[in-house]
Amino acid sequence: MYKYVLKRLGMMIPVILGVTVIIFLILSYSPGDPARLVLGEMASEESVEMWREEHGLNDPVSLRYVKYMGNIAKGDFGTSYKTGRPVSTEIFQRFPITFRLATIGMIVALLIALPLGIVSAVKQYSLIDGVATIFGMLGIAMPSFWVALMMILIFSLKLGWLPSNGIEGWKSLIMPAISVGFGCCANIMRITRSSMLEVIRTDYIRTAKAKGVKNKDIIGKHALKNVLIPVITVAGLQFGAMMGGAVIAETVFSWPGIGTYMITSIKAKDTPAVMGSIICFCVAFSLVNLVVDLIYGYIDPRIKANYK
Repeated sequence: MYKYVLKRLGMMIPVILGVTVIIFLILSYSPGDPARLVLGEMASEESVEMWREEHGLNDPVSLRYVKYMGNIAKGDFGTSYKTGRPVSTEIFQRFPITFRLATIGMIVALLIALPLGIVSAVKQYSLIDGVATIFGMLGIAMPSFWVALMMILIFSLKLGWLPSNGIEGWKSLIMPAISVGFGCCANIMRITRSSMLEVIRTDYIRTAKAKGVKNKDIIGKHALKNVLIPVITVAGLQFGAMMGGAVIAETVFSWPGIGTYMITSIKAKDTPAVMGSIICFCVAFSLVNLVVDLIYGYIDPRIKANYK
């Protein structure tokens, strides 16, 4: 097992290198001068040139990239052009906020999607199945920022039940978590329903029913394990997407997470901050996929045997 984990961790290196190359080139050749954005339009040419020389922006792009990755290998993510603070400090302070938001959103999505998808499949073509299908279509069709704005309008401005921004108290988590997890919940529900429909039509389920096994035991002990494999796959991918998609929720609800930090840095063309944020998201997404693969082994012994 540990060899498999080490192999997957080693595969993260080319992924991170490829992502950093693309992002670094985009930032380097995109319009805008970081020196002017930091010093202002009224700064003299001498000051701008001195600032560019100090931060190595006059060097060729390839040399700047090599220097940057060399510093990354030493654990130095550079200093933000805009704030003057170490990027690693900013990321370590903000990443737990984004991770907490994505985690709570995923928990909310799973608690709703799994039971709804299972019941919808077991009672196919019933009223609850129709309601679940409509819910899934709405969840996929409605963008997260629209859901967030509607919740602010209803629950904050009209009813005054929940705070519209900030991260103080558990109430401030409700609307951001729902806005992030709403689309994910719909996707997981649809996958759960379709997987359960496929499983309950297999021969071994028919055999269990013929032997008189209770329906709840058939679903809970036999069908659910096979259903969980595709559900966990989708949930893992959705969790990584939720961490990136939390940018919208953080912007709407004024959360000081890493998504807001990255958007602000992109506007200022703050290359070290943007690169540090992207690397953080890339590593987190790769680790989530690794955890998903390890969970496979505990659900299905056949997969665990392949690890060995």
